[in-house]
Amino acid sequence: MSKQELNQWLMSHRSDVNSEVNVNLQSFQTHAKNTQIIAIASGKGGVGKTTISLMLARQLAADKKVLLIDCDYNLSNTAVKLGLPLNDNFYSLLSLEKTFEECIYQEGNLHLLSGCNGSTDIFDSSFEHDRFIIDIINEHKHDYDYVILDCPAGLNKETVNLTAYADARFMVVNPDKSSLTDTYALVKILSQRYQVNTNHLIVNRVSSNHQYQRVVKSLHDTISSFLNGRLKVLGAVKALELPIDEFDRNLNKGANNSLEKYLSKIVSKYTDESTGTILFGAQSKSLTSVGHVASAAI
Repeated sequence: MSKQELNQWLMSHRSDVNSEVNVNLQSFQTHAKNTQIIAIASGKGGVGKTTISLMLARQLAADKKVLLIDCDYNLSNTAVKLGLPLNDNFYSLLSLEKTFEECIYQEGNLHLLSGCNGSTDIFDSSFEHDRFIIDIINEHKHDYDYVILDCPAGLNKETVNLTAYADARFMVVNPDKSSLTDTYALVKILSQRYQVNTNHLIVNRVSSNHQYQRVVKSLHDTISSFLNGRLKVLGAVKALELPIDEFDRNLNKGANNSLEKYLSKIVSKYTDESTGTILFGAQSKSLTSVGHVASAAI
């Protein structure tokens, strides 16, 4: 499939494309009305994205139906973090060996489609996995209020396609230069390649409100110099000194009470139209204050 064909196919599935893109979206209006698709993304790996994906999905599942898809389809960590046995359900669904319902792990209103871990079948496959995931969403989205995509880090085309496809993109960053640089690179590709100019921001592992404000300003200043768009600041997750094994055990038990409490605030800010916004290339507006939350470490 050529670059132009891929772009046309992807844009035809998106419900929130910029008016600059000449696409007829009338047949896709139910997508925007019935289901919110959220991509949890980052330019850099190891920033806490998978844990945040799981916790946000659990928060939303308190009173909504949520499908969480681990889009890192051959290095899946969602099942590992939940203490579930590894499986090849993603490939079984891809190869039509199992139905969608047979491949889903259910935890109340939260349904999880995990990826594989080192599957040679997936590795050898030339299948367009991003198209497959989007087809899954289109087939089953009407059964859910939210679809959460735990996207792999980086700038490969499949990851960027999935991130661009979503209704909202939650960019997870850490307060370090490489994380900010890589996030800018992802935002740049989304803007220039797909005309996606609105993103949300979660700053993970901050040590203070001052550091949080500095990270947001740094990202704003960099993007405003080269791109036009807006960033909706959802809040921050404060670093916590806790061994990873203990953190994951608490996550499995649903015992991260402080994390759940403050991620609930992040969810509320997303669903609230008054979320603080920064306009890139224009005058900055108010920032949301830092939430004192346990670190969502991977």
